[in-house]
Amino acid sequence: ATISVIIVAGACGIAAGTPLAILGAIGRAARGGAIIKGGLYLEQLGRVDTVVLDKTGTLTYGEPEVQSLVVAPGAVVGDVLRLMASAELRSEHPLGKTLVRYARAQGVTPVEPEAFHYTPGLGISATVNGERILVGNEALLRKCGIALPEELLTQQPAAAKVWLARGDAWLGMAIVADTIRSESRSALQAMHAMGLRTVLLTGDTKAVAQAVGAELGIDTIVADVLPDAKLAYIEQLTAGKAVVAMVGDGINDAPALMKAHVGVAMGSGTDVARESADVVLLGNDLVKFVQTLQLARRTRRIIWANFVGTVAVDLVGIALAAAGLLNPLLAAFIHVASEMTFILNSARLLPSIDPRGATTRPPVALSEH
Repeated sequence: ATISVIIVAGACGIAAGTPLAILGAIGRAARGGAIIKGGLYLEQLGRVDTVVLDKTGTLTYGEPEVQSLVVAPGAVVGDVLRLMASAELRSEHPLGKTLVRYARAQGVTPVEPEAFHYTPGLGISATVNGERILVGNEALLRKCGIALPEELLTQQPAAAKVWLARGDAWLGMAIVADTIRSESRSALQAMHAMGLRTVLLTGDTKAVAQAVGAELGIDTIVADVLPDAKLAYIEQLTAGKAVVAMVGDGINDAPALMKAHVGVAMGSGTDVARESADVVLLGNDLVKFVQTLQLARRTRRIIWANFVGTVAVDLVGIALAAAGLLNPLLAAFIHVASEMTFILNSARLLPSIDPRGATTRPPVALSEH
């Protein structure tokens, strides 16, 4: 009876099944286009109840287009475009790249700035032909004491405005609009179906953020935030009971990505964002993130099923063996059979292999499995 108890009491189903489930899930996620940098982050993903999303490059294509250009009285359109593009020539921000591309399309060639300084969340301060040039949002120009025409501040509230100032006076304004990704709506619907709370956290104006948030049905909208404010908001969420996943792609998002329980970077984002994140999506498809969330939840369920099953089998086996109802041979059979059952349960997460040797992955629907 003592030998039978010792044989049947081993918790090998947990010891073997758990790492197999984690490795299988990480491998399956990689095949699906999401690189998870460790089992800890996979576990955290399975517990996430709040998803915080950046806007530009995450929910939108990050390739905004110039809708219109407004110049100050007496200013020349070509000069305004040249100064804007010259100041933004070395910028990595999507809006800056858009302005440079638009200027060149209009036949304007930007010049190399003598000095260049980027303030996260505000814009560019550059020196072009010996003059101070500011290109950025309303907050940047107001911070530098430059007065803006009130009648322009209310135009097209759902679009981003990029202001240009030379010296101490404003010179022009570009109205830029981005396009929402086609898959963002279905991804947000799937998140809500999973019971997740969604938050839009962006440095864009409140009007732009509300327009995007309303179209996608996002629960909470936080706009006009600088990188340090993004970090403070994530700290506020993580300090409570929320388990937070932050999804972003830019330098501005890096501190918040590191502070969240799980930081998720879009594959086409900046190097800083990818290095700061715990999960990297190969590409910009937000649906891959939803599928990874579903996979993480499924993995947690399998691990818990193995745990509960192992404990139940061991308790019943120990009781029967202690009562003399199990001989060592039968105890060994129960131990091995239960261990193989839990290992095979974890093995369901491994990517399948077809006869020709190619790894196959069945399509994952946007619904909870």
